[in-house]
Amino acid sequence: MQKIPQRQIHKYLRHDKKFPHVWCPGCSNGIVLGATIRAIAELGFERDNVAMVSGIGCSSRMPVYADFNTLHSLHGRAIAYATGIKMYKPEMEVVVITGDGDGTAIGGNHFIHAARRNIDLTVILINNYIYGMTGGQYSPTTPHGDNSTTTQYGNIDPTFDICKLAIGAGATFVARTSAYHVDESKSFIMQALKHKGFSLVEIISACPVIYGKLNKKGDAPAMMKSMKENIIPVKQYEKLSQEDRINKQTRGILFHDTEKKEYTAAYQELIDSLKKPEEESNE
Repeated sequence: MQKIPQRQIHKYLRHDKKFPHVWCPGCSNGIVLGATIRAIAELGFERDNVAMVSGIGCSSRMPVYADFNTLHSLHGRAIAYATGIKMYKPEMEVVVITGDGDGTAIGGNHFIHAARRNIDLTVILINNYIYGMTGGQYSPTTPHGDNSTTTQYGNIDPTFDICKLAIGAGATFVARTSAYHVDESKSFIMQALKHKGFSLVEIISACPVIYGKLNKKGDAPAMMKSMKENIIPVKQYEKLSQEDRINKQTRGILFHDTEKKEYTAAYQELIDSLKKPEEESNE
């Protein structure tokens, strides 16, 4: 695809109304916003046919800056609201922006059942390993042993693999990358948007002001360098020994199924099948 001129990308932003943004210096949310906007621009989607929904959290501020149909909803309920939009207007492109806490803690059941139904939502889950906006509490993805404001002696919970959860629940497109790999992020988001079914793109991100500071991860450049070195392609990861896999994460398209029926299409088929006997009886 041709590169989209910057002026065309600007039309997808509320740049005259809502900027400067509220995110901390070094936060990866701006990078993810840029990748998302460029993906939508390159696909040529009309703004009026895109709905962007979020819950509560740092990443959930993103729809404020995007000039689509946007909804900043309740904590953990973004996917529930998005499901309602998609059921009412299945022709719309519905994008959910969520975080590791919002999407898999309080919003975990909505995440599971939307994936199980294979409803056509694109969920962009920005994983910074912590609750940033609400005080630095640990989240389901905070690595075992790491610190937060509520695990000051180290997190004893096992680490949550969001992509494995999505695949196990029934999602039909699952990918993981990082904010460092920005072109890959855009590519995965584009593929997720084109996929008909529940799509998850998990993007590992940097939170230097809270998570990084609490765990001595360094500043934003140091955290980006760590993503570059430790979030590696699946095929490269598979060649490593168990010892060399420590502190490494996989990135890539982890699952893609084009056979499973999408939920709103199945629902429409049910409606059509119920109409036929009524139409036949009126003949």
